[in-house]
Formats: sequence, C-alpha cells, structure tokens
Amino acid sequence: MSERLLLRGGYVLTMDERLGELPGGDVLIERGVVSAVAARLEVEDAEILDVSGHVVMPGFIDTHRHTWQTPFRGVCADWTLEDYFRGIRMSISPNCAAEDVYAGNYVGALEALEAGVTTILDFSHCNNTPEHADAALQGLRDAGIRAMFAYGYYPAPGAEPAFTEHAQRLADARRIREQELSSDDGLVTMGVALTELGLLPFEQTIAEARSARELAVPSVLHTACNWGSPVTGGIPELDHHGLLGAEQVHVHCNTLDERDLRRLAENDCKVSSSPETEIQMGMGHPVIRRALELGMRPSLSCDVMSSNSGDMFSQMRIGLQFERCMRNDAFNARNLMPDALDLTVRDALRWGTANGAHAMGLEHRIGSLTPGKQADVVVVGGRRLNMAPMADPVGCLVAQANPSNVRHVLVSGRFVKRDGELVDVDIDHAIGLARTASDRVLGAITAGGQPLLAPVPDGFADLINTMGAQHLARAWAIEVAA
Repeated sequence: MSERLLLRGGYVLTMDERLGELPGGDVLIERGVVSAVAARLEVEDAEILDVSGHVVMPGFIDTHRHTWQTPFRGVCADWTLEDYFRGIRMSISPNCAAEDVYAGNYVGALEALEAGVTTILDFSHCNNTPEHADAALQGLRDAGIRAMFAYGYYPAPGAEPAFTEHAQRLADARRIREQELSSDDGLVTMGVALTELGLLPFEQTIAEARSARELAVPSVLHTACNWGSPVTGGIPELDHHGLLGAEQVHVHCNTLDERDLRRLAENDCKVSSSPETEIQMGMGHPVIRRALELGMRPSLSCDVMSSNSGDMFSQMRIGLQFERCMRNDAFNARNLMPDALDLTVRDALRWGTANGAHAMGLEHRIGSLTPGKQADVVVVGGRRLNMAPMADPVGCLVAQANPSNVRHVLVSGRFVKRDGELVDVDIDHAIGLARTASDRVLGAITAGGQPLLAPVPDGFADLINTMGAQHLARAWAIEVAA
C-alpha cells in the first residue's frame, strides 16, 4: 500500500469551522496525517479510493466507556443504577480474572472500531491486581484503537485483595505511567479514573485527584448521577480544595444544581453525557443543553457495554431527540407546536467528534479533518437501504445510520476496517475470547450459590448514604493545601 491515500469524491464533513463541508471533496492522507482537504486534489503516487456517495468524517470519540464489561452484554438491560452497582461492582467485577479483562477490552475496542469509534476514554475500573491493569492495556493495544487508558482506582470487594492499602493503587497507576504510558503522543495514552466521591474517606479522594496532577494526566469521574444520595456529589468539596480543573471529564452530572454545574464551567471542566444509560438507569435528564447554555462543549459516551449499544449513532440520536423533546414540551404545555428546532444534527455530530477531542485534551491531534492532524477517518455509506439515497447526507448520517453503514475506518492513517470488514482480525477468535470470559465469570458466581443480583440488604441505602455524607463532611475539616 502507498504511503499516500486519497479519499476521492465523498461528502466531506471536516468538523473544522474554517474548512466547513465539501459536498464532493477529496481528503489526502500521508504517513498517518491529514495533509490536504479540498474540492479537488491532483495527486500523484497515491492510492485513490473512490468514496463518492459516502460521507467522509473524523472518527467518533467516546469520552467514557467501561470497555472491560463487553463479555457481559445485556445483563444490565433491565437494571437501575443501584442494581448495576450491586451486580457489576460487587458481583461480576470481583470474579473477573486478568484474562477476562483482556477479552473485554480487546473485543470491546474492536466493536468500537467497527462502529466508527476511533477513540475511547477507557474508564477501566476493574483493576483488581496489577495484572488486570496490564491485561486491560494490552487489550486496547492489540485492537489498534486510539484510547486513553484511565486507570480506575475503585477497590472491588474481594476475599483476598491484591491491594491492601489505597496507596498501593496509586503506586500501580504510577507504574503504568512510568513503564508503559510515559509518552503523551502514543496511540494509547494515560489517564486516571477517580473512585466515586463519598465512597472513600475524603483524604483518599484528595490523593486520587492529586495523583492525576502528579502524573500529569487527565482524570475522569462519575459525577452527580445518584438522586437522594451524597455519593457521586462532592463538587463544592473538590472546589474548596482546588481540585477542579480543565483536565477533568465529569460524567453524567444529572443531579447537579445550577450553582455546581456553573462551578464546573468556571473551572473549565469537561462534561460527558451518556444519554442511553442515564435515561434507563434513573440518573435523570442528560445535561447537554444545560452545559451548552453555560458555554461548555458537551461530549458523548456509550458507558456500560453490559447494558446498551457501543456506537455513537445511538448516543447522538438519543441525546439530540431528548433535548428536542424537553424544549418542545414547553410549547406542548401551552397547546402549541414548536415553530423550529433549535438543536440540529450538526450539533449532535459535534458532540460525538470535535467536542470529544476537546474533552480529552486531544483537540490538537484529532477531532476534525484539519491538515496536520492525525488521520482518524471514517467513511459511512454504501449499498444499504437505510441510507439510500442520501438526500441530505448529514441528516441521514445522524438520524438514520448505524454501524453496518460504516464502510472504512482509519486510525492514524491505517485501515482498521475496509470494505465493511475489520482488517487482520479473527472474528471467531474474538467472539470466543468474550464468550469464554462470560461463561467463566458468570459461571463462577452461580457455582458459588450466589445470584447475579442479590437481594438488597436491609438498610443498604441508608448505610451508603450515611457513609457518603460523613466522608464529604470530612472534606471541610481537612486543611487546604497551599
């Protein structure tokens, strides 16, 4: 294959405000980088791929995915957030071996690539041992996806935990940073995923947040998604200790009042919305429009692979139509119809691409088809009835496309999917890995005589809420670092 690739004649959605859209344009890729975009490029010594009748766009960017849960598809489909916490965090996670985490990350990353998701923020919170963290990272690398491996500090309960002290988890993240992910320019880079605020003594929360800054990596955390509970709260407490910042991605944020959401905006924090999960699990309304009104740039995420879809088409559609519905309700309440829709399919596309790059601190490298950026490119279209004809290519892409319409995918200029098929991937082997992990983990739970979703212990919610309130109250008694 030539080191130069010309994508010819597609409907080019650059997601670059200066370049705009080219109804019939060319994109030149050289040595893994977008080198030119124009209505017509005359190029020699390049492979030319005719993509007329297709949309050419930057790859989708998912800013929060629990990729390790891929082998457990569908188990959470009828679960609330509390069910999820008990079933996944307290039952499935402790029973996962390192090879199960590898299978989840490898197969889950392939699923993302097949759907045109070229970058994921992998919220990896099944690091039961150092070997689990190594396996999770290797799964991402073997799949060939661009990813931020966010080392999760959450301590899954276990009879004989490998990490007996909180500091050991921080030290293991430092090991990964120093030995595996010291560069910020690689295909896989480093981040950390904080334990939900309120679940740990606040001194440990401070240590987790500071570890991200000491390692000079972004951080991600589940924020304000648990109604009637202090757990996942803590924004005033973080602000009090100077621990809010531009390098943070706050996921969900559904229960935040206006003051605390504004705190995030004022500190240039980033927001990731997972519309499909939030609506299902009772987390509340996605905060996309609220974030926009505060001048923020909301991004989108697929969240739990044990519950819902792993493609960004679904998240764009659900997020967009939800926000439209909420606005239209105000008209309907007055027995009126809306006169216009103020959020468009192009807005949704921005949430799933450029805004994701911005949230992850990667806007200088990806998120648009800007010359000089990495060539993470997706070509959508082909001979599928759901997209034929594309009378309005952008409307068709956002409102009607699905992963089967993703024809070609390139990551850093390398084909990972071509002509509708993943490149150099043994699909049967991948499925076998995921099936083996699923059978082993779920089988171990049932063989031990335990239901996957055990009954709620009496007083469980009160216990968690009391503990959370105590941990957050402690924040105000801790001296603020200079």
